[in-house]
Amino acid sequence: MKIDKEIFRDMVKFYGDVLHLPPLAAKIYSYLIFDFDRNGVSFDEVVEIFSASKSAVSSNLNLLLNLNIITDFNKIDERKRFFVMNEKYMKIRFEEIIEKMESELSILNKLKDFRNTIDEEALRKFTVYADLFEKNISNIKETIDQL
Repeated sequence: MKIDKEIFRDMVKFYGDVLHLPPLAAKIYSYLIFDFDRNGVSFDEVVEIFSASKSAVSSNLNLLLNLNIITDFNKIDERKRFFVMNEKYMKIRFEEIIEKMESELSILNKLKDFRNTIDEEALRKFTVYADLFEKNISNIKETIDQL
């Protein structure tokens, strides 16, 4: 598998920060993204590639599996499990973002009703903020439908 080291480093940092992954999990996930042919990478290969202990690799692979960030499969003629990035993860991630945005919008609406202000500037700002949420939710939903 061919990997660009600079892109790999950027991905490790990005996914570690955004997905709140431990360093090894971020490295494994970033590495699997480069498996464009989706051949999968075995447990032993991950241990060798990252020079990590079997225990560390196992716990980080399990974390990624539990978060639905990666999936695993077995080849017919082998007992080994092979790991690949979850092609559906972007959809899952965007659905989670929508849920959070809808929750925040609901809370803001309740707060607006509770405050019950007649201050036009405060109402204008709230409307701008709520419209932004609604447009982003709509755009993300449209994107998910295309995935």
